[in-house]
Amino acid sequence: MNQRIPVVVIKDLNETKKILSALKKYGIDCAEITFRTSCAEEAIRLACKDFPDMEIGAGTVINAEQCERALKAGAKFIVSPGFSESVAAICKRAGVPYYPGCVTPTEIMKALEWGITTVKFFPANVYGGMKALKALSAPFPQVKFIPTGGVNKDNLDEFLSWEKIAAVGGSFFVEEALKEAGEAK
Repeated sequence: MNQRIPVVVIKDLNETKKILSALKKYGIDCAEITFRTSCAEEAIRLACKDFPDMEIGAGTVINAEQCERALKAGAKFIVSPGFSESVAAICKRAGVPYYPGCVTPTEIMKALEWGITTVKFFPANVYGGMKALKALSAPFPQVKFIPTGGVNKDNLDEFLSWEKIAAVGGSFFVEEALKEAGEAK
């Protein structure tokens, strides 16, 4: 998994190529396209077609119907803000990684029951950041985390330096990539 996962909100399908091209130039070869907009499914389909060397996933997937649509569009991984058994079941059947949002011991235990050992920690800044992650890793040494929400340029290195961090996610990667490419979002 790429250590940097841009959280990409595409409001207009025409933004897809511009954003993904900027991310590639910035050195990032994956994107979590959120299922928050009406064009998300088509943006995932377009991204998978036009950027086959990038790992394109679907984020903010909150139910089975969205998961099925994301996978049909070509998503290579699924991310949720919380844990969904129906989404976990679909991903397990399809052999696609599922990164559910888990911030409590109970949620992490539920993910482990499903064989999931890498979880999203969202929103990281609200639920205690690195201090909370270090506390949670003690009873769950097999778990790796993907913190999002409150991760930024100022604390990125702190997160990435810890071995329990599988990756970090954030929309700021998109902003930085577009700025470097000379594009305004």
